[in-house]
Formats: sequence, structure tokens, C-alpha cells
Amino acid sequence: MGRLDGKVCVITGAAGGIGREAALLFSAEGAQVCVADVDPDAGERTASECRDAFFQQTDVASPESVEELYRATAERYGGLDVLYNNAGVMPGDDASVLDTDVEAFQRVQDVNTKGVFLCCKYGIPHLLERGGGSVINVASFVAILGAATSQISYTASKGAVLSMSRELAVEFARRGVRVNALCPGPVETPLLMRLFSDDPAAYERRRIHLPMGRLAQAREIASAALFLASDESSYVNGATFLVDGGLTAAYVTPE
Repeated sequence: MGRLDGKVCVITGAAGGIGREAALLFSAEGAQVCVADVDPDAGERTASECRDAFFQQTDVASPESVEELYRATAERYGGLDVLYNNAGVMPGDDASVLDTDVEAFQRVQDVNTKGVFLCCKYGIPHLLERGGGSVINVASFVAILGAATSQISYTASKGAVLSMSRELAVEFARRGVRVNALCPGPVETPLLMRLFSDDPAAYERRRIHLPMGRLAQAREIASAALFLASDESSYVNGATFLVDGGLTAAYVTPE
């Protein structure tokens, strides 16, 4: 018996990083998985390594693309049970509000904020047709904390996801749909490590604030998402689900 036996899960941003780990884990736990991503090569590779999955090329900033994502999944598997809205961007040029231009700010909102909005708008109706389901929106610990090393576009987008998740959780609770915001701390993904590769001091400045002294592994975040996707979390709704190694609890760390 798998923890997701009989469930159909759509995971956006599933070609790499946390999304890829989640696709492999959810599939191993019995789910039928739609691997959604803009990258066809990596997306097809992830789907091919799952037990029962298919790839759907998707631009989460496009209403038409998102609507087609859920339609294709429902046609293939007969319905939807879990929306794991994981797709997001962290551009290397994100900076202080004083240095971020309007176009750069909007690019991040289009994927991180509008993308989650569209996935909920077009995905939740499919969950309602099944009598309920689980929505996992990926926010971040930066929705809770401020930082002097500002990344204003990303931070603003994740704050919006957190607030949106709370409202949807209240709106749909009595219709069987649970909505939670998964808030990872810094994760050792290729995306983040690329940002630190040319500046080890920037990495060290952040690492020292982590009580556990290390970044999270992608599988650790995927395991938290598995709990939220499963019936084990049947009374978890509207939660700010922090998986951050104690970062948001810290005032002074051992170093």
C-alpha cells in the first residue's frame, strides 16, 4: 500500500529540483502523476523514471496552457486529487527595491504569483468534481522573514502565495478541498547553487543563520509535500507549513 494509492497528482515545475523529487516520490507511493514543466527534455526524462506518469509542457503564466494541463490530466486519468503548485523562478538579477526595474519585478510575479493563481483557478474545479482534494502552494520562508540581502520580487511573490493560500483554504474547506502553503527554507537545488557558485561568501552569510548548519535537500521538501498530499494530513488546512530546519525559530545560532 502506497500513501497516495488511487490519487492523481499534478506537479508543476517537475522537470528538476524539488518538483522532480516529488514526482518520483509521489509515483513510488502509488500516485498517477502529471509532470508539468516548460522544459520538454528534462520533463520527459522525469516522467520516464516514474512508475505511472506523463509529461505535459506547461507555461504556468499562460491561462490557456494551465487550463489545458488540467484538462489533459483529467482526460488521461479520469480526474484530479492533488495540485502541487511548485513552479517558480528566482532570477539572478533580483535585488533591492531600489535596484529592481519594473519589468524584472513583473516577470517574477507572472510565474510565482499569477502562476499559482491560474493553477488554483483552473485546477480546483477538477478537485470539486471529485468531492475534494489537496492543494499545495509553494511559498517560502521569505514570506515570513525579511532580509537585508533583499530579493524584493521573489519575496513579494511568495508573500502573495501565502496569503492566497489562506484565503482559498477558508473558501473551499467545507467543499472538501484543503489548501496549504508549503514554505521551504533554503534548498540545495541547482537553481540556488548556481546563484552561490560565484560568491561563496554569499552562501556562507546565509548558512551561518541556519540552526542545522546546512541547506535542505530537495527530497526533504518533497517528503513534506507528500504528507500534505496524503490523507494523513486530512485535518491540515490553511497551514503555513514551514520546512526550514528551524531558521524562522532562530535568534542566535550555534555559530
